[in-house]
Amino acid sequence: MTERKDAPGAAVAKPESRYLIGIDLGTTHTALAYADIAQGVVGAETRLFEIEQLVAPGEVAKKPLLPSFRYHPAAGELSESDLLLPWARPALPGELKTVLVGEWARELSSKVEGRAVSSAKSWLSHPQVERNAPILPWAGVEGVEKVSPVLASASYLSHLRAAWNHEHPQDRLEDQDVVITVPASFDEGARALTVEAAAMAGLPAIKLLEEPQAVCYDWYARNQHDAATLLDKVRLLMVCDVGGGTTDLSLIQVAEQDGALSLTRVGVGDHLMLGGDNVDLALAHLAEPRVVGEGKRLRAASLSQLIQQTRNAKEALLSETAPDSARVMVLGAGARLIGAARSCELSQQEVRAVALDGFFPVVDFTEQPNKRRGAMVAFGLPYAADPAVSKHLAAFLARHASACRDALGIISAEQPAVPDAVLFNGGVFNSTPLRQRALSVLTHWRQQPVQELANAHPDLAVAYGAVAYGMARRGAQLKIGGGSARSFFLVVETEQAADNAPVQGVCLLPKGSEEEQEVSLEGRKFALRLGQPVRFHLASCSGDARFEPGELVALDDEQFVTLPPLVAALESQPGVYEAAANAAAVEVSLATTLTEVGTLKIECVGQGDIPQRWLVEFEIRKDLARQRQGYGEALQVRLPPRYNEAQVRLLEVFGPSKKDVDPKAAKSLRIELEKTLGKRDSWDTDLLRTVFDVLLENSKRRRRSVAHERLWFNLAGYALRPGFGYPLDDWRIDKIWPLYQQGLQFDKENQSWSDWWTFWRRSAGGLNPQQQQRVYKDIAKYLNPVALRDRKLQAELKHKSYEDMVRLVAALEHLPLTSKQEVGRWLLKRLEKSSETQTSWWALGRIASRVPFHGSVHQVVPKAVAQQWLQRLLQEDWKKNQNAAFAAVMLARMSGDRTRDLDPADRKPLIDTLTMIKAPAIWIEMVSEVKELSEAETKRVFGEALPVGLTLLGE
Repeated sequence: MTERKDAPGAAVAKPESRYLIGIDLGTTHTALAYADIAQGVVGAETRLFEIEQLVAPGEVAKKPLLPSFRYHPAAGELSESDLLLPWARPALPGELKTVLVGEWARELSSKVEGRAVSSAKSWLSHPQVERNAPILPWAGVEGVEKVSPVLASASYLSHLRAAWNHEHPQDRLEDQDVVITVPASFDEGARALTVEAAAMAGLPAIKLLEEPQAVCYDWYARNQHDAATLLDKVRLLMVCDVGGGTTDLSLIQVAEQDGALSLTRVGVGDHLMLGGDNVDLALAHLAEPRVVGEGKRLRAASLSQLIQQTRNAKEALLSETAPDSARVMVLGAGARLIGAARSCELSQQEVRAVALDGFFPVVDFTEQPNKRRGAMVAFGLPYAADPAVSKHLAAFLARHASACRDALGIISAEQPAVPDAVLFNGGVFNSTPLRQRALSVLTHWRQQPVQELANAHPDLAVAYGAVAYGMARRGAQLKIGGGSARSFFLVVETEQAADNAPVQGVCLLPKGSEEEQEVSLEGRKFALRLGQPVRFHLASCSGDARFEPGELVALDDEQFVTLPPLVAALESQPGVYEAAANAAAVEVSLATTLTEVGTLKIECVGQGDIPQRWLVEFEIRKDLARQRQGYGEALQVRLPPRYNEAQVRLLEVFGPSKKDVDPKAAKSLRIELEKTLGKRDSWDTDLLRTVFDVLLENSKRRRRSVAHERLWFNLAGYALRPGFGYPLDDWRIDKIWPLYQQGLQFDKENQSWSDWWTFWRRSAGGLNPQQQQRVYKDIAKYLNPVALRDRKLQAELKHKSYEDMVRLVAALEHLPLTSKQEVGRWLLKRLEKSSETQTSWWALGRIASRVPFHGSVHQVVPKAVAQQWLQRLLQEDWKKNQNAAFAAVMLARMSGDRTRDLDPADRKPLIDTLTMIKAPAIWIEMVSEVKELSEAETKRVFGEALPVGLTLLGE
């Protein structure tokens, strides 16, 4: 939505925008607040919009909150009359034909297993799944239709839009000034996906606001006449927002400026997936053995149902008028629901003990969170390893100790710098005991009382605050200062960097920069290649350190976090830089702006007589978001000193030389390269991709001889190995895919086919689902056991390297589950014959692995199928056939997600057998506990090591 400026700094709404709208798109609930500004923003009253929704079959009622739940009914389960709303159903791209949203959906989700979508907001920030893929409900029953986290989020916003427009047909929601809140910790990807969900729901022009700021805006709006008095002794306020799925923390400095109250945000926390959902899950684990008996476990779909039950019990038993106990019940599947019901009691005392001692324990200020993956990783989402919110609060304050000391006027480094006031928010703090415990922890650390600012409505403050923010933008109330919560950096290449020198970055946008304020790096120039893909590595830091635009900084601290790279092919406009159009590069400076949705806008500004600007946008991909904190050599192009010699050798074989082709040179090239650059397995990712790019540029010359072709595919495949987030790999895949259509030039030798299939196996991580399906279609006829009775296919297999086809199909992790299961059945059939290659055991294990190498976890073979295959593997004599034993380890490996993991009853005989045959300890550990693999272990499991320099990537 655009704004017009009547005076510098004074923004007013578009004439057609009568309302300011604030939407809290929450993990558990969604709320909408609004203010009518037709008569001006001053004095406009903020109200809650009560949302019409289904609360029972055919019964519509207005509720203050829209539960962020979807229910996907089975065919014929609900009639059309049951689902009637006062408005026509909005069209959403990819939406299901029948779906239920809101109060009734939440109620049904606690009674029927495997058909409810919840916590979509948490899935938006989950980096290890494809967030635009239909993966929810995560623990869905067989046959349930699924949607993406983005679509689920859009459906809640779409419902709000339809409900609002039904009551305000003359002032449609899409024509109003809309602010949607997000966690302060949301990264660029999650913010971009929230904007995408809003656009999908028919709200293409929105603003984003961080939730802790919204809470503070709401508090000030309700107390602005007394705010100076209430904050008279306060110097530093911490907003502690613990909702259903996230814990969001912010620090706001309170000061007096020119005789008036000043609020400045000075710190935000990083993403922390920890909230009320974790308490619900912990209580579900407590209730589970009582419901099903010791040593037994519920199915993932039943656990999902139990979690909804324990959520209801928690809310009841932590309330002001809590009963002594509450009953939780799990209904069976199928027709005999009542007869199959199982239940147990949860007492008020034990629920409070779990919530208080497990999540808000009284700990020392110096105690840090445990970083190990714990039992809370059990239901698809990567919850924080340590559920103790108290420890995360301590870590947050320690990280921002400098800002805390400055605000509080503390000189001593020994004295804990704990805020003197706190504002609690989120559904968790609807519970008085939890709120009091959190306050007592802060008081314990500070050794004197911490003032609590009153928040009468933790469920609604964020939506109200979003409206107050809209008013503040129009000058109707105090605006919180602070600007950008993070400093942003461009990782740069340096010409004379030592091998062990830290990676360096130029500060693009310092922490505190205001929205829509352009920051130009006039003092630093960069060479920009036109017409070629260019990568821009970015990093951010939310710590206290202050940086200046253009400052060169060593990024060797774990506080610097990698961001998805910016990747673009920048073209010259007609009539501009025509002289440089064919040049290697043009000179540019960089200009960066923080947009009003909290994302970066970076432009390359040409330095010619007619300056041209190129906008560079983020490439949001799940595998790019997998990058962990910290830096390795992979983030900066540093080539070995003798690389130029190696390139000469490459071009002697594949370059445009007009000399006679020498097959011997091709045969010896690999040895020559290793003499110059070191053993191939030591080449880091930058070197590998640089070698690949030379080979790609000269790919046509692979056809000079059979030796050239074999070597080209062997070297190029090893140097590519995409799928782990290295910039420009998508572009590289686009360039090599036509080679698949062309096929082999010299196709009569088995080794040529081996190198061909190996090339595509190593490239598989970058191939999209359609490309992988094309490869699968071409090799399926050879894998199908029917081929064993086809003489023509058998003749072809003699020289087409069947074993490498088997390895390739195992690497196609983006195949549909039906294809994966088909291959598994084929391999099991083939393995009945002793003549089948032993590689098929490994392939079977990888196809059914619980933890994919580069694919999304939602594409893992269902555990019921893996359980069936395991029974077949257990029939083998593992002392004689360790390949079968290792396949069993892969398909039973623990991931921590109950939806994927085999049940303990299935894993126990496997563990017993592995122990009996004295299998390697690492095998038993992989089946017994969640374990991250070393580089060598990764190579054994997946048949390929990560390229050097990517050891910090992965799950």
